Amino acid sequence: MRWTFVGLFIALFAAAILLGQSTATPLTPGETLSGKRIVVAEALRGHTSVLVMSFSREAGDGCNAWARSVRADAALNGVAVYQAAMLEGAPGLLRGVIRNGIRKGGTAAEQDHYVILTQDEKLWRSYFGVTADKDPYVVLVDAAGRVRWRGHGAARDLEPLLKAALK
Repeated sequence: MRWTFVGLFIALFAAAILLGQSTATPLTPGETLSGKRIVVAEALRGHTSVLVMSFSREAGDGCNAWARSVRADAALNGVAVYQAAMLEGAPGLLRGVIRNGIRKGGTAAEQDHYVILTQDEKLWRSYFGVTADKDPYVVLVDAAGRVRWRGHGAARDLEPLLKAALK
């Protein structure tokens, strides 16, 4: 009886966490580092993609590590990689400075796949199930737009899980 109660509690807790995460990619318009208008949900549609997002400056380096790792992994060849930074909380005057700082060091192709978002932060936090701003957040989305895997943290720790979700 006791174990049944524990099992039920764990199942309810897991369901509450999953319900807190939206499954549809938000339709927020953004702008790539190369200056193109983009809606991430539309860009992801039609092919398997990895979306890596930061909600803080501290998470930025981790996002870059994720993108480099996925691009360099032969097992993930053909998977589109997008990065995004949420700047809704940044003062308007600083957003350009932040964007320019992010832009440094990226190739033109990478800049076309790096999106700056300045609205709908609550939706994106729900979509990723954000619990710690300092972590990079990652989703694997299939061609139909369904999330196949979610994670947050360092690529070196979680990339094997992402690859396993492709199978």
